[in-house]
Amino acid sequence: MANKAERPQNSVDVTWNFTSQTLLLLLCLKETMIHLAASFNPGKPNPRTPEAAPALSPDTLSISQQKTVQSALQFVVTLGVCPYLMPGVGVPLRCRTEFGAVVQDVVCLDAPPHAARRLYTSCKLLLNVAHHTSLGSLIFSRHFGDVAAGLCQLGFCPNKGRSQKPEEEVLTEEERTLSREALRDILDQAYQPLAVRELLILQGGPPQSCMDEKTQVRCRAPAWLRRLCGQLLSERLMRPSGVQAVVRGILEGAGAGAAGGSDAEAAAADWKKCDLIAKILASCPQQSLSPEDYYRDICPQILDLFHFQDKLTVRQFQRVATTTFITMSRERPQLASKYLLQPLLTPLHRCLNTAEIPESDMVPGIILVTEEELNRCIEDVYKVYVVGNDPVTVLVDSLLPVLGVLFSLYSFTKQSVSHIRSLCQEILLWILGKLERKKAIASLKGFAGLDKSASSLHSLCQLRAATQGGIIVTIKEAICDEDEDEALYQKVSSEQCRVEHLGDLLSHCQECGLAGDFFIFCLKELTHMAMEDEAELKTKPFSSKSLLELEQHQTLVEGQEQKVLILHLLAVLCERMSEQIFTNITQVVDFVAATLQRACASVAHQAENPVESQTLSMSMGLVAVMLGGAVQLKSCDFAVLKQLLPLLEKVSKVHPDPVIQELAVDLRITISTHGAFSTEAVSEAAQSTLNKKDAEGKIEERQQTSQSYADESHLKQQQSHEKSKETTLKSPTPLIPQEVSEPRMTTNQKSGSITTDQLQEVLLSAYDPQIPTRAAALRTLSCWIEQKEAKVLEMQEKLLKIFLENLEHEDTFVYLSAIQGVALLSDAYPEKILLGLLAQYDSDKDKHTPETRMKVGEVLMRIVRALGDMVSKYREPLIHTFLRGARDPDSAHRASSLSNLGELCQRLDFLLGSVIHEVTACLIAVAKTDSEVQVRRAAIHVIVLLLRGLSQKATEVLRDVLKDLYHLLKHVVHLEPDDVARLHAQLALEELDEIMRNFLFPPQKLEKKIVVLP
Repeated sequence: MANKAERPQNSVDVTWNFTSQTLLLLLCLKETMIHLAASFNPGKPNPRTPEAAPALSPDTLSISQQKTVQSALQFVVTLGVCPYLMPGVGVPLRCRTEFGAVVQDVVCLDAPPHAARRLYTSCKLLLNVAHHTSLGSLIFSRHFGDVAAGLCQLGFCPNKGRSQKPEEEVLTEEERTLSREALRDILDQAYQPLAVRELLILQGGPPQSCMDEKTQVRCRAPAWLRRLCGQLLSERLMRPSGVQAVVRGILEGAGAGAAGGSDAEAAAADWKKCDLIAKILASCPQQSLSPEDYYRDICPQILDLFHFQDKLTVRQFQRVATTTFITMSRERPQLASKYLLQPLLTPLHRCLNTAEIPESDMVPGIILVTEEELNRCIEDVYKVYVVGNDPVTVLVDSLLPVLGVLFSLYSFTKQSVSHIRSLCQEILLWILGKLERKKAIASLKGFAGLDKSASSLHSLCQLRAATQGGIIVTIKEAICDEDEDEALYQKVSSEQCRVEHLGDLLSHCQECGLAGDFFIFCLKELTHMAMEDEAELKTKPFSSKSLLELEQHQTLVEGQEQKVLILHLLAVLCERMSEQIFTNITQVVDFVAATLQRACASVAHQAENPVESQTLSMSMGLVAVMLGGAVQLKSCDFAVLKQLLPLLEKVSKVHPDPVIQELAVDLRITISTHGAFSTEAVSEAAQSTLNKKDAEGKIEERQQTSQSYADESHLKQQQSHEKSKETTLKSPTPLIPQEVSEPRMTTNQKSGSITTDQLQEVLLSAYDPQIPTRAAALRTLSCWIEQKEAKVLEMQEKLLKIFLENLEHEDTFVYLSAIQGVALLSDAYPEKILLGLLAQYDSDKDKHTPETRMKVGEVLMRIVRALGDMVSKYREPLIHTFLRGARDPDSAHRASSLSNLGELCQRLDFLLGSVIHEVTACLIAVAKTDSEVQVRRAAIHVIVLLLRGLSQKATEVLRDVLKDLYHLLKHVVHLEPDDVARLHAQLALEELDEIMRNFLFPPQKLEKKIVVLP
């Protein structure tokens, strides 16, 4: 074996002799393992014992044997490879361990054979041993970098000069060629991320000064080695899946590989490492024929980085892909657009109205874009644009053509449930925020349908919900003549939904000012409509019209559609936007200017419109508020306000109202003097505007309060009255910007601040025929009662009469306000009011209608909740009234009584003991015999509330009737036909089961009692 190996035998250096013997032993081990494997002939498996493991091959190494081989390999590399590497080639031994520095001093480099010959022999024999699979994995898993460093030095290190002594001639050209071939072979066969990582280590980092040998500072790699490693890394990158190998090779060293854990999170946050990888991938290597060829090969691999599913590496890969995407788009925008952005946006381009759909795909119902393609496209666009958050010009420009399709997807997902809705919304908000304001407004026009030339979804394409929560794009079915009405309805409804969804989208764009600018754009369009002469549509039949007349008619129809769409947009924006829609003075001035222009146009057409007059008054009042000190105006703000001077002058001349004329003149004077001179009319207009705003705020707050109470009650007729209420209270007041609006006085006045005149005015308003006025008065009285106003509480009887009379009102807003007032008044004087309410609740149908008794029952429920533990004082009258109500002929009254009984029993606790038998007997009788399902449900629900309120005290309070209640619940579960009643019974049994478990098996508390002796 020694002769076959052809290695030098004699040497003065002991370390080399030891290395030679170790290499010889490794070669013997390899040959022995090969012979054993060749002579291995396993016996036939026994079919009766299929679970028996197959026999191991005799060349398999055990754990201890592997450790022995690893030790031998470590000696070979430490003594036969690392000491003979040039400075800067590989990682020196002194930088690894303290023992390495000692070994390096022991090796004698002057003794023959030459260092290069020793290195060549060691690398050649190690590669020979590595031909065996088991031994090769042990070598390359631990020592790949050292072997590669040795081969680089042997094959590529330049000769400084010819040796003068023939006996010291080191390596022949053939041996250097073999070394180069061996290096490329191991790089091709190795795990590519490992090869990339080791080549990066060999290439070294930034320049460092080469210090003394004993120091830990590593010398910089030689220039030839850096060029070689760069070339080899480029070759790794150009291979199939080379991008993945480079990314893994760099990131796995940072903990993003199999280890994962906290190291993986740290690597994900390392933006510098991601930027480094992006720069490497974006740089075209010298081996590539041209940048275009390089991008053609690399870009598909970069797009694949977005789609890794490994949880440990997905974040790192996506971040690298996003950073690389942006870097390539910035450095080579044309190539990035061709090979990155076009493939990324292909599913969206396929749906555009400008796309040419092949005839083979024109079959109705055929899927044009699958769910998987569309999901992947939207997710990738989100990662590149929103997560990357770098508005590179080519990125923004490439997304503009497909914004219409993205908005169609967003609008479709708003009508159903889909996981891509939030992604589409974030993409649209991002691009609208990054675009120039003119382009953003143009995009919004396309979304709303005002710009027919804007790109949008193809007319033949149809969005449909997919099975996995996504969307598919299909070809529409052909429309029959019979379905034309349905198609027209679908078109109109889709346009309405599109406008409403645009309003929802703009509600998120108020802070950046885009919503305000688009609102002003719509107002200006409305002004243009007012300036145009209204053309009358002729009613001649189409058969008698010429082609020119038909074209003119079509143009007029489109103009009318445009006007309707603008009005719908303004209505939606006024409804969806808050009062902070305007974010700066410029937007406010533009709004006022549009209003003034529209007012002048209306006067020119002699079209008197009260809404226009009110809007004009409010807009001028808005300017007066700003000039009156609500906003700290600067000189640049007055320069913006001066844009209104020509319009104010025109209004002062042409408007028929003398008050508006005078106000316009005064505003011109105040703006021209920068606020130095201000008339009384300007101050009055500002105060009037703010007072109107406060009044509307109060009404809106009362509406919200009444809505919350309506949600709690079980009474009907809610929806219709709310609609009428909203219609009555609709105000044409324009939206006030955030800078102009100031906090005003709250709706609740301080205690003792009301006067007798105010009180009398509110009492009279409580009988006002207008529903909002009456409800607002009742709410005001309730607030004063809650604040313990002395003047109000003195007339408690009159207030009770007012509230009880308003209980008879049919409007939800009014009687809910009355219910709230009675409840608050009863909370203040329960002994005077509660008994009267119980008598009214217990009266016959002849005295009070069933609706009124139901409303009184709602009042009693609120009183019981408000009294809390104090309800025990009124236990007897309340229980007797509710038990009598459980036998009332009216089923609704029986259910109401049982519901109130449940609320009462839930709060009585141990005070329920004396009447528990009566209550239980009533519940059992009702649950078993009552003919109305609602009443039976209420009886079972009382038991649920009773057990839930008593909790662990149920075993003491209900000890005499607990068995009866259990039998009743089991009876209901097995025999009750109503599902809801059975559900209530099941819930009660679960409560009872939990109570008994805690009673029989109380939780063990690990506590120690410490007693302090006197």
